[in-house]
Amino acid sequence: MSNLPFDRTPFNFPHMTGKELLYIAEAHFNGKLAGDGPFTKRCHEWLEAHSGCARALLTHSCTAALEMTALLLDIEQGDEVIMPSYTFVSTANAFVLRGAVPVFVDIREDTLNLDEEKIEDAITPRTKAIVAVHYAGVACNMDRLMSIARKHGLKVVEDAAQGMMASYRGKPLGSIGDLGTLSFHETKNVISGEGGALIVNDKNLAQRAEIIREKGTDRGRFFRGEVDKYTWQDIGSSFLPGELIAAFLWAQLEDAQRITDQRIASWQRYHQLLEPLEAAGLLRRPIVPSDCIHNGHLYYVLLPSAHQREALLKDFKMQSISAVFHYVPLHSSPAGVRYGRTHGSLDITDLQSERLVRLPLFVGLTEDQQCQVVSRLAMSAKTA
Repeated sequence: MSNLPFDRTPFNFPHMTGKELLYIAEAHFNGKLAGDGPFTKRCHEWLEAHSGCARALLTHSCTAALEMTALLLDIEQGDEVIMPSYTFVSTANAFVLRGAVPVFVDIREDTLNLDEEKIEDAITPRTKAIVAVHYAGVACNMDRLMSIARKHGLKVVEDAAQGMMASYRGKPLGSIGDLGTLSFHETKNVISGEGGALIVNDKNLAQRAEIIREKGTDRGRFFRGEVDKYTWQDIGSSFLPGELIAAFLWAQLEDAQRITDQRIASWQRYHQLLEPLEAAGLLRRPIVPSDCIHNGHLYYVLLPSAHQREALLKDFKMQSISAVFHYVPLHSSPAGVRYGRTHGSLDITDLQSERLVRLPLFVGLTEDQQCQVVSRLAMSAKTA
Protein backbone atom coordinates (compact mmCIF):
# COMPACT_ATOMS: atom_id res chain seq x y z
CA MET A 1 0.00 0.00 0.00
CA SER A 2 1.02 3.62 -0.39
CA ASN A 3 3.13 5.24 2.33
CA LEU A 4 1.69 8.64 1.44
CA PRO A 5 -0.31 10.50 4.13
CA PHE A 6 -3.81 9.61 2.96
CA ASP A 7 -6.11 6.68 2.28
CA ARG A 8 -7.00 7.64 -1.25
CA THR A 9 -5.38 7.85 -4.65
CA PRO A 10 -4.69 11.49 -5.46
CA PHE A 11 -4.20 12.70 -8.99
CA ASN A 12 -0.81 14.18 -8.09
CA PHE A 13 1.44 14.40 -5.05
CA PRO A 14 4.50 16.70 -5.21
CA HIS A 15 7.71 14.72 -4.84
CA MET A 16 10.69 15.86 -2.78
CA THR A 17 14.12 14.30 -3.16
CA GLY A 18 15.22 15.02 0.41
CA LYS A 19 17.68 17.86 -0.23
CA GLU A 20 15.28 20.69 -0.96
CA LEU A 21 15.07 22.09 2.59
CA LEU A 22 18.82 21.74 3.08
CA TYR A 23 19.49 23.79 -0.04
CA ILE A 24 16.90 26.39 0.96
CA ALA A 25 18.70 26.76 4.31
CA GLU A 26 22.01 27.04 2.46
CA ALA A 27 20.59 29.81 0.28
CA HIS A 28 19.61 31.70 3.44
CA PHE A 29 23.05 31.10 4.95
CA ASN A 30 24.60 32.52 1.77
CA GLY A 31 22.66 35.73 2.45
CA LYS A 32 21.15 35.71 -1.01
CA LEU A 33 17.37 35.28 -1.28
CA ALA A 34 16.62 37.47 -4.29
CA GLY A 35 17.03 36.10 -7.80
CA ASP A 36 20.19 35.06 -9.64
CA GLY A 37 22.20 33.71 -6.74
CA PRO A 38 24.47 30.62 -6.65
CA PHE A 39 21.61 28.12 -6.96
CA THR A 40 20.14 29.95 -9.94
CA LYS A 41 23.56 29.79 -11.61
CA ARG A 42 23.77 26.03 -11.01
CA CYS A 43 20.31 25.54 -12.52
CA HIS A 44 21.21 27.63 -15.55
CA GLU A 45 24.39 25.64 -16.14
CA TRP A 46 22.54 22.32 -15.78
CA LEU A 47 19.83 23.34 -18.24
CA GLU A 48 22.37 24.67 -20.73
CA ALA A 49 24.40 21.47 -20.56
CA HIS A 50 21.28 19.30 -20.84
CA SER A 51 19.78 21.15 -23.79
CA GLY A 52 22.86 22.48 -25.53
CA CYS A 53 21.14 25.87 -25.83
CA ALA A 54 22.80 29.25 -26.12
CA ARG A 55 21.23 30.45 -22.85
CA ALA A 56 18.89 29.09 -20.20
CA LEU A 57 17.12 31.47 -17.84
CA LEU A 58 14.96 30.54 -14.86
CA THR A 59 11.62 32.31 -14.70
CA HIS A 60 8.92 32.46 -12.06
CA SER A 61 6.64 30.34 -14.28
CA CYS A 62 6.37 28.81 -17.73
CA THR A 63 3.76 31.50 -18.37
CA ALA A 64 6.48 34.11 -17.79
CA ALA A 65 8.83 32.28 -20.16
CA LEU A 66 6.15 32.27 -22.85
CA GLU A 67 5.53 35.98 -22.34
CA MET A 68 9.26 36.54 -22.79
CA THR A 69 9.18 34.71 -26.12
CA ALA A 70 6.51 37.11 -27.36
CA LEU A 71 8.69 40.07 -26.36
CA LEU A 72 11.81 38.56 -27.93
CA LEU A 73 10.02 37.93 -31.21
CA ASP A 74 8.70 41.51 -31.28
CA ILE A 75 5.12 40.34 -31.55
CA GLU A 76 2.88 43.30 -32.36
CA GLN A 77 -0.75 44.27 -32.83
CA GLY A 78 -2.29 42.26 -35.66
CA ASP A 79 0.41 39.61 -35.90
CA GLU A 80 -0.78 36.00 -36.07
CA VAL A 81 0.65 33.05 -34.19
CA ILE A 82 -0.29 29.51 -35.15
CA MET A 83 -0.90 27.09 -32.28
CA PRO A 84 -3.15 24.23 -31.19
CA SER A 85 -6.40 24.96 -29.41
CA TYR A 86 -5.79 21.96 -27.18
CA THR A 87 -3.37 23.62 -24.79
CA PHE A 88 -3.22 25.67 -21.59
CA VAL A 89 -4.35 29.30 -21.72
CA SER A 90 -0.82 30.65 -21.21
CA THR A 91 0.17 29.48 -24.69
CA ALA A 92 -2.30 31.94 -26.20
CA ASN A 93 -2.24 34.65 -23.52
CA ALA A 94 1.46 35.33 -24.00
CA PHE A 95 0.82 36.52 -27.55
CA VAL A 96 -2.61 38.08 -27.01
CA LEU A 97 -0.98 40.37 -24.44
CA ARG A 98 1.14 41.78 -27.28
CA GLY A 99 -1.91 42.27 -29.51
CA ALA A 100 -1.46 39.15 -31.63
CA VAL A 101 -4.19 36.82 -32.86
CA PRO A 102 -3.86 33.12 -31.94
CA VAL A 103 -4.72 31.03 -35.01
CA PHE A 104 -5.98 27.67 -33.81
CA VAL A 105 -5.18 24.65 -35.97
CA ASP A 106 -6.41 21.10 -35.38
CA ILE A 107 -4.37 18.40 -33.65
CA ARG A 108 -3.29 14.95 -34.74
CA GLU A 109 -5.52 12.04 -33.78
CA ASP A 110 -2.62 9.97 -32.45
CA THR A 111 -0.43 12.26 -30.32
CA LEU A 112 -2.88 15.14 -29.75
CA ASN A 113 -0.13 17.48 -30.93
CA LEU A 114 -0.42 20.22 -33.54
CA ASP A 115 -1.09 18.62 -36.93
CA GLU A 116 1.97 19.60 -38.92
CA GLU A 117 0.19 18.91 -42.21
CA LYS A 118 -2.38 21.64 -41.47
CA ILE A 119 0.06 24.39 -40.55
CA GLU A 120 1.11 25.62 -43.97
CA ASP A 121 -2.42 26.30 -45.14
CA ALA A 122 -2.97 28.51 -42.06
CA ILE A 123 -0.04 30.82 -42.85
CA THR A 124 -0.89 34.36 -43.99
CA PRO A 125 1.23 37.50 -44.55
CA ARG A 126 0.52 38.35 -40.89
CA THR A 127 1.88 35.07 -39.48
CA LYS A 128 4.90 35.65 -37.24
CA ALA A 129 5.45 32.38 -35.39
CA ILE A 130 4.37 28.80 -34.76
CA VAL A 131 4.00 27.39 -31.26
CA ALA A 132 4.66 23.67 -30.91
CA VAL A 133 3.02 22.30 -27.75
CA HIS A 134 4.47 18.91 -26.80
CA TYR A 135 1.43 17.29 -25.21
CA ALA A 136 2.11 14.74 -22.45
CA GLY A 137 5.85 15.01 -23.02
CA VAL A 138 5.51 13.49 -26.50
CA ALA A 139 7.15 15.59 -29.19
CA CYS A 140 5.50 17.23 -32.17
CA ASN A 141 6.92 16.32 -35.57
CA MET A 142 9.65 18.93 -35.24
CA ASP A 143 11.44 18.12 -38.49
CA ARG A 144 8.36 18.90 -40.55
CA LEU A 145 7.38 21.85 -38.38
CA MET A 146 10.84 23.45 -38.57
CA SER A 147 10.97 22.89 -42.32
CA ILE A 148 7.69 24.76 -42.78
CA ALA A 149 8.84 27.59 -40.51
CA ARG A 150 12.14 28.06 -42.32
CA LYS A 151 10.42 27.97 -45.72
CA HIS A 152 8.13 30.84 -44.70
CA GLY A 153 10.58 32.80 -42.55
CA LEU A 154 8.73 32.11 -39.30
CA LYS A 155 9.99 31.65 -35.76
CA VAL A 156 9.24 28.54 -33.72
CA VAL A 157 8.47 28.51 -30.00
CA GLU A 158 8.39 25.15 -28.23
CA ASP A 159 5.92 25.08 -25.38
CA ALA A 160 7.61 22.21 -23.57
CA ALA A 161 5.84 22.81 -20.27
CA GLN A 162 5.26 19.05 -20.03
CA GLY A 163 8.47 18.06 -21.80
CA MET A 164 11.28 18.06 -19.22
CA MET A 165 13.60 15.06 -19.86
CA ALA A 166 11.72 14.06 -23.03
CA SER A 167 13.28 14.19 -26.49
CA TYR A 168 12.73 14.12 -30.25
CA ARG A 169 15.29 12.22 -32.30
CA GLY A 170 17.79 12.57 -29.49
CA LYS A 171 17.23 16.30 -28.94
CA PRO A 172 15.71 17.47 -25.62
CA LEU A 173 12.32 19.12 -26.00
CA GLY A 174 12.70 22.88 -25.90
CA SER A 175 16.09 22.76 -27.63
CA ILE A 176 14.91 22.51 -31.25
CA GLY A 177 12.95 25.69 -32.03
CA ASP A 178 14.24 29.25 -31.82
CA LEU A 179 12.97 29.45 -28.25
CA GLY A 180 11.66 26.91 -25.77
CA THR A 181 9.85 27.05 -22.45
CA LEU A 182 9.74 24.64 -19.51
CA SER A 183 7.50 24.39 -16.46
CA PHE A 184 8.49 23.40 -12.93
CA HIS A 185 4.97 23.73 -11.51
CA GLU A 186 4.18 21.22 -8.77
CA THR A 187 2.13 19.12 -11.22
CA LYS A 188 5.15 18.58 -13.49
CA ASN A 189 7.91 15.98 -13.20
CA VAL A 190 10.74 18.21 -11.98
CA ILE A 191 9.28 20.86 -9.72
CA SER A 192 9.87 23.98 -7.65
CA GLY A 193 6.27 24.68 -6.64
CA GLU A 194 5.92 27.42 -9.21
CA GLY A 195 8.67 28.11 -11.71
CA GLY A 196 9.79 27.75 -15.28
CA ALA A 197 12.64 28.38 -17.68
CA LEU A 198 13.26 30.04 -21.01
CA ILE A 199 15.51 28.08 -23.37
CA VAL A 200 17.20 30.36 -25.91
CA ASN A 201 18.48 28.40 -28.89
CA ASP A 202 18.99 31.37 -31.22
CA LYS A 203 22.21 32.88 -29.88
CA ASN A 204 21.26 36.24 -31.38
CA LEU A 205 18.43 36.47 -28.84
CA ALA A 206 20.46 35.47 -25.76
CA GLN A 207 21.63 38.88 -24.55
CA ARG A 208 18.26 40.53 -25.13
CA ALA A 209 16.54 37.70 -23.25
CA GLU A 210 18.69 38.42 -20.21
CA ILE A 211 17.81 42.10 -20.41
CA ILE A 212 14.06 41.53 -20.80
CA ARG A 213 14.12 39.14 -17.83
CA GLU A 214 15.78 41.77 -15.61
CA LYS A 215 13.17 44.47 -16.04
CA GLY A 216 14.72 45.70 -19.27
CA THR A 217 18.11 46.47 -17.69
CA ASP A 218 21.64 45.17 -18.30
CA ARG A 219 21.97 44.31 -14.62
CA GLY A 220 23.44 40.91 -15.42
CA ARG A 221 26.33 42.50 -17.31
CA PHE A 222 26.91 44.85 -14.35
CA PHE A 223 27.23 41.96 -11.88
CA ARG A 224 29.65 40.21 -14.24
CA GLY A 225 31.81 43.35 -14.33
CA GLU A 226 31.18 43.96 -18.03
CA VAL A 227 29.78 47.49 -17.45
CA ASP A 228 30.38 49.95 -14.59
CA LYS A 229 26.65 50.58 -14.03
CA TYR A 230 23.40 49.15 -15.25
CA THR A 231 20.68 51.13 -16.99
CA TRP A 232 17.32 50.71 -18.69
CA GLN A 233 18.02 49.18 -22.11
CA ASP A 234 14.76 47.65 -23.39
CA ILE A 235 11.22 46.72 -22.47
CA GLY A 236 11.01 43.98 -19.86
CA SER A 237 9.63 42.91 -16.53
CA SER A 238 10.61 41.02 -13.39
CA PHE A 239 10.54 37.49 -14.77
CA LEU A 240 13.16 35.88 -12.52
CA PRO A 241 12.34 33.69 -9.50
CA GLY A 242 13.76 34.10 -6.00
CA GLU A 243 16.78 32.08 -4.91
CA LEU A 244 14.68 29.83 -2.64
CA ILE A 245 12.82 28.57 -5.70
CA ALA A 246 16.14 27.89 -7.45
CA ALA A 247 17.48 26.06 -4.37
CA PHE A 248 14.43 23.77 -4.34
CA LEU A 249 14.75 23.22 -8.08
CA TRP A 250 18.44 22.37 -7.85
CA ALA A 251 17.63 19.40 -5.61
CA GLN A 252 15.18 18.22 -8.26
CA LEU A 253 17.55 18.69 -11.19
CA GLU A 254 20.23 16.67 -9.42
CA ASP A 255 17.73 13.79 -9.26
CA ALA A 256 15.93 14.43 -12.57
CA GLN A 257 16.83 11.11 -14.19
CA ARG A 258 15.66 9.01 -11.22
CA ILE A 259 12.41 10.96 -11.04
CA THR A 260 11.87 10.43 -14.75
CA ASP A 261 12.67 6.72 -14.56
CA GLN A 262 10.15 6.19 -11.76
CA ARG A 263 7.40 8.02 -13.62
CA ILE A 264 8.10 6.06 -16.79
CA ALA A 265 7.87 2.81 -14.80
CA SER A 266 4.39 3.80 -13.59
CA TRP A 267 3.44 4.88 -17.11
CA GLN A 268 4.55 1.53 -18.50
CA ARG A 269 2.58 -0.36 -15.84
CA TYR A 270 -0.60 1.47 -16.82
CA HIS A 271 0.16 0.76 -20.46
CA GLN A 272 0.48 -2.97 -19.83
CA LEU A 273 -2.53 -3.22 -17.54
CA LEU A 274 -4.74 -1.37 -20.03
CA GLU A 275 -3.71 -3.32 -23.12
CA PRO A 276 -6.58 -5.85 -22.82
CA LEU A 277 -9.13 -3.04 -22.51
CA GLU A 278 -7.81 -1.39 -25.66
CA ALA A 279 -7.87 -4.74 -27.47
CA ALA A 280 -11.52 -5.11 -26.46
CA GLY A 281 -12.32 -1.70 -27.95
CA LEU A 282 -13.18 -0.14 -24.59
CA LEU A 283 -10.61 2.67 -24.74
CA ARG A 284 -7.54 3.93 -26.53
CA ARG A 285 -4.13 4.20 -24.91
CA PRO A 286 -1.54 6.94 -25.63
CA ILE A 287 0.48 6.61 -28.84
CA VAL A 288 4.18 7.49 -28.79
CA PRO A 289 5.86 7.72 -32.23
CA SER A 290 9.14 5.84 -32.62
CA ASP A 291 11.22 9.02 -32.93
CA CYS A 292 9.95 10.32 -29.58
CA ILE A 293 11.17 9.44 -26.09
CA HIS A 294 8.56 10.54 -23.56
CA ASN A 295 9.09 11.36 -19.90
CA GLY A 296 6.16 9.66 -18.18
CA HIS A 297 4.61 13.03 -17.46
CA LEU A 298 0.99 11.93 -17.74
CA TYR A 299 -1.05 8.90 -18.66
CA TYR A 300 -4.39 9.35 -20.35
CA VAL A 301 -7.04 7.17 -21.93
CA LEU A 302 -9.57 8.06 -24.60
CA LEU A 303 -13.04 6.65 -23.94
CA PRO A 304 -15.66 6.08 -26.66
CA SER A 305 -17.82 9.04 -25.60
CA ALA A 306 -18.16 12.04 -23.32
CA HIS A 307 -20.99 10.22 -21.53
CA GLN A 308 -18.68 7.35 -20.61
CA ARG A 309 -16.06 9.76 -19.39
CA GLU A 310 -18.60 11.45 -17.12
CA ALA A 311 -19.66 8.08 -15.70
CA LEU A 312 -16.05 7.02 -15.10
CA LEU A 313 -15.10 10.22 -13.30
CA LYS A 314 -18.17 9.91 -11.10
CA ASP A 315 -17.25 6.33 -10.21
CA PHE A 316 -13.65 7.28 -9.51
CA LYS A 317 -14.81 10.01 -7.14
CA MET A 318 -16.95 7.54 -5.21
CA GLN A 319 -13.89 5.30 -4.86
CA SER A 320 -11.64 8.18 -3.68
CA ILE A 321 -9.63 8.05 -6.90
CA SER A 322 -8.78 11.48 -8.24
CA ALA A 323 -8.71 11.60 -12.04
CA VAL A 324 -9.41 14.55 -14.30
CA PHE A 325 -10.15 15.53 -17.87
CA HIS A 326 -7.78 18.04 -19.42
CA TYR A 327 -8.09 21.23 -21.46
CA VAL A 328 -11.30 22.79 -22.59
CA PRO A 329 -10.21 23.74 -26.14
CA LEU A 330 -9.30 27.41 -26.33
CA HIS A 331 -11.24 28.04 -29.52
CA SER A 332 -14.49 27.21 -27.71
CA SER A 333 -13.76 29.42 -24.68
CA PRO A 334 -15.09 32.97 -24.34
CA ALA A 335 -11.62 34.52 -24.57
CA GLY A 336 -10.65 32.23 -27.43
CA VAL A 337 -13.62 33.41 -29.43
CA ARG A 338 -12.85 37.03 -28.56
CA TYR A 339 -9.11 37.08 -29.25
CA GLY A 340 -8.38 34.20 -31.60
CA ARG A 341 -9.64 32.55 -34.74
CA THR A 342 -9.75 29.01 -36.07
CA HIS A 343 -8.38 27.80 -39.33
CA GLY A 344 -10.21 24.85 -40.83
CA SER A 345 -12.07 22.20 -38.92
CA LEU A 346 -11.08 21.44 -35.33
CA ASP A 347 -13.10 18.23 -35.22
CA ILE A 348 -10.29 16.12 -33.78
CA THR A 349 -9.60 18.69 -31.07
CA ASP A 350 -13.27 18.68 -30.07
CA LEU A 351 -13.61 14.90 -30.21
CA GLN A 352 -10.48 13.99 -28.27
CA SER A 353 -10.97 16.66 -25.62
CA GLU A 354 -14.44 15.28 -24.82
CA ARG A 355 -13.20 11.71 -24.33
CA LEU A 356 -9.88 12.12 -22.52
CA VAL A 357 -9.28 11.13 -18.91
CA ARG A 358 -5.96 11.66 -17.12
CA LEU A 359 -5.13 8.96 -14.58
CA PRO A 360 -3.25 9.47 -11.29
CA LEU A 361 0.51 9.53 -11.87
CA PHE A 362 3.24 10.67 -9.49
CA VAL A 363 6.43 9.43 -7.87
CA GLY A 364 5.28 7.15 -5.04
CA LEU A 365 2.19 5.81 -6.81
CA THR A 366 2.04 2.12 -5.90
CA GLU A 367 1.28 -0.90 -8.04
CA ASP A 368 -1.74 -1.61 -5.83
CA GLN A 369 -3.11 1.86 -6.47
CA GLN A 370 -2.61 1.50 -10.21
CA CYS A 371 -4.33 -1.89 -10.21
CA GLN A 372 -7.29 -0.38 -8.36
CA VAL A 373 -7.49 2.47 -10.87
CA VAL A 374 -7.46 0.07 -13.81
CA SER A 375 -9.96 -2.27 -12.14
CA ARG A 376 -12.47 0.52 -11.60
CA LEU A 377 -11.86 1.81 -15.12
CA ALA A 378 -12.55 -1.67 -16.53
CA MET A 379 -15.76 -2.06 -14.52
CA SER A 380 -17.02 1.34 -15.61
CA ALA A 381 -16.13 0.76 -19.27
CA LYS A 382 -17.79 -2.64 -19.41
CA THR A 383 -21.04 -1.43 -17.83
CA ALA A 384 -21.33 1.77 -19.85
